[in-house]
Amino acid sequence: MEKAPRTRVVRRPVHGVLLLDKPLGLSSNDALQKAKWLLRAEKAGHTGTLDPLATGVLPLCFGAATKFSQLQLEADKTYEAVALLGVTTTTGDAEGEVLLERPVAFTAEQLTQVVQRFTGPILQVPPMYSALKRDGKALYEYARAGVVLEREARAVEIFELSAAMEPGDGNTLKLRVKCSKGTYIRTLAEDIGEALGCGAHLTALRRVRTGGFDVEQGVTLAALEAMSEQERLECLRPVEAMVPDHMVVTLDEENAARFLSGLRRRGDWPDAEQVAVWGEQPRALLGVAHVKAGELIPERLLSPVEIDQILKEKS
Repeated sequence: MEKAPRTRVVRRPVHGVLLLDKPLGLSSNDALQKAKWLLRAEKAGHTGTLDPLATGVLPLCFGAATKFSQLQLEADKTYEAVALLGVTTTTGDAEGEVLLERPVAFTAEQLTQVVQRFTGPILQVPPMYSALKRDGKALYEYARAGVVLEREARAVEIFELSAAMEPGDGNTLKLRVKCSKGTYIRTLAEDIGEALGCGAHLTALRRVRTGGFDVEQGVTLAALEAMSEQERLECLRPVEAMVPDHMVVTLDEENAARFLSGLRRRGDWPDAEQVAVWGEQPRALLGVAHVKAGELIPERLLSPVEIDQILKEKS
């Protein structure tokens, strides 16, 4: 029996940001590829990975929006997590093998003191089971081969931390963490467990906010699959959603063209690290820049082709 020929997906230019509520068990890249296929998009990228065991908001960038994905990598994140106290594992989460079991015995006052100790600037030793690279290989590759490498502690900041025992369960700790980029919630849970004298590992993790994006605004892959092609496109936020807090500078037609060719412009703007630059006519995002001593200095620019495609999408 002959196999039916595979239908070739015809890709197209798609520009914008999709807030995906990533499901459990799927890697960030698998989720990205699925969404890219559903949108038939030519170009896509994510804004920092979520572990397969984690769920929650994962901004996916398409087309011109990929130029600003680094901004989300730098953004503060908020997580809700569940840790099982009294048990440590090789990976710091439920996927690993049990290393040690200890009794759980501490007071509410001790828990409060530990929460205070881990709030603010702290040092974290990245876990071996992480995607950090050493000599071109991810740390988790070494860990799976039974090799443990020395890792330097890194400075991160915990802006907000709350911890509460699950009612009726003396071993389950619920955490809510607002933190800087580069924070490992697995490591935080393990360190809190050690500080309480019983150890811990992570059993659930959900990212509820990244930068200005909230998980409540997200769409699931299942919902996306059930939509028509037009409905999927309507889920996309515009490219400028990636730069919501940037100072806005608007250029006339002549200066916009020069700026897009990479030339600095002069004006009476105040110094600013983050600037979103718009063209006046037609109204379109041109890129991002910074202002120093009255000079508007280009950083990441959209191409004229991308700008034309975005304007056509909006018309």
